[in-house]
Amino acid sequence: MKYLFILLSLFLLEPAFSQQDTIGIFPSSKDIGNPKLAGSASYDQDGQHYILQGSGYNVWFERDEFHYLFDKIEGDFILTANFEFIGEGTDPHRKVGLMIRDSEEDNAPHISAALHGDGLTVLQWRELKGAFMRDPEDEIFSPKSHYGILQLERTGKEFTMRAAHVGEPLQLIGSHVMKTMGNSILAGIFINSHNENVVEQAKVWNVRIDRPVADNYNPGREGYLGCRLETMNVFTGIRKVIYEKEDRFEAPNWMPDGKKLLFNMDGALFTIPVAGGEIEKLNTGFADRNNNDHGISFDGKLLAISHHRQGFPGGGSTVYVLPLAGGEPKLITEETPSYWHGWSPDNKKVLYVGMRGEKKTYDIYQKNIYGGAEIALTNTQPGEHVDGCEYSPDGKFIYYNGSQSGTMQLWRMKPDGSGNEQLTFDEKNDWFPHLSPDGKWIAFISFPAEIPVNDHPSYKRVELKLMPTSGGAPRTIAYLYGGQGTINVPSWSPDSQSISFVSNSGK
Repeated sequence: MKYLFILLSLFLLEPAFSQQDTIGIFPSSKDIGNPKLAGSASYDQDGQHYILQGSGYNVWFERDEFHYLFDKIEGDFILTANFEFIGEGTDPHRKVGLMIRDSEEDNAPHISAALHGDGLTVLQWRELKGAFMRDPEDEIFSPKSHYGILQLERTGKEFTMRAAHVGEPLQLIGSHVMKTMGNSILAGIFINSHNENVVEQAKVWNVRIDRPVADNYNPGREGYLGCRLETMNVFTGIRKVIYEKEDRFEAPNWMPDGKKLLFNMDGALFTIPVAGGEIEKLNTGFADRNNNDHGISFDGKLLAISHHRQGFPGGGSTVYVLPLAGGEPKLITEETPSYWHGWSPDNKKVLYVGMRGEKKTYDIYQKNIYGGAEIALTNTQPGEHVDGCEYSPDGKFIYYNGSQSGTMQLWRMKPDGSGNEQLTFDEKNDWFPHLSPDGKWIAFISFPAEIPVNDHPSYKRVELKLMPTSGGAPRTIAYLYGGQGTINVPSWSPDSQSISFVSNSGK
């Protein structure tokens, strides 16, 4: 009876021992193929990065040995991450990267975006269960080496790999159709030592799984899929997710004390600690239909909002000002639509874009919050658009995005509207230039060239970029699924080190 009790106890406890806690965003961590030396995975919550350790003879021939951190996913998705080996390594063909796999079996069909220890970067696959992988028939080699960012996207049966060096745009490496891959698959990050007697290590960060939508997707009609509120150090590129919701929220501002963020959701404004935590609603009085154009005065005392008045032209967006601590808003713009975008450094004037009279294009306007007429600073022509206007901290320039060159680019002008100067020159569409508090940097969002020039939709493959105000080429600092609501308003931290933004993703 004693032995029967022990056996029964072990049987009841077994599920508890076999169940594994989620590591970061991944519910499963496992050695595939029974390598001689065990691997592992860990997650640093504060730094939001993973450490992978793994052994294994290879990921090749008819079977594989490696350590895998993964989730089971159905349908289309985009998997992106930064990778870095730890230590010099033993074999130049040690591998780390992204893997999509049909099952946990060691001979399962799979496709991988793999970074080798010697910098070789490839898209490789096993077409059928138990099939021998061939060199070079089952590989696509990248034109460069030592990529730091890898991306693997699934669209039906087609799998596409992109990669980038730090600071550069994603580059297409290649794609392959996996006819036998099922709808429900495994996806995650992996490491292999290419030596069964050695355990290798790698650091992985900025891991994101995004759910793409159709190009004609209309979130207003079909519903919003979900958002993440993120912060990022613009110089290290390290991103942190501090809030998620399976619905819509947008456009964070960094509060003057550096401790909280302000963002809009469901027509209201909310604050949240920079490290994450409970959200708290800000009192905006009667203004309960606020959009994503809001921001804080240079002295940190006032808040400008854009609230929709029902029954007014163009949706009724109207600029108001209220104390940052909360209170009743004061009307600034009688005419609509008016969308706030910037404060003057003396805290007396606001910049906004508006459409007036019979004119069908938006222009940049300026108005003193203590009275007086609004002043038009641009005169757009049919088919043109301007947006995202804000002052430099020294008050010498107004930065904005405009399409007068044929594509949406960044521009600046003097405070009276004269001296227009184009700042970016590329095939993509650049929006919403935001000046760092120290005046040295411009952060902005870049939309793909195929997006209509005057449009900035959500749920698109976009990049966040950084360029010096003194001149120089922009560099990419983040790759994400986003767009409208990502970085519409000033979002720099007071120390000019970080920005906050919203990325889009459904589940």
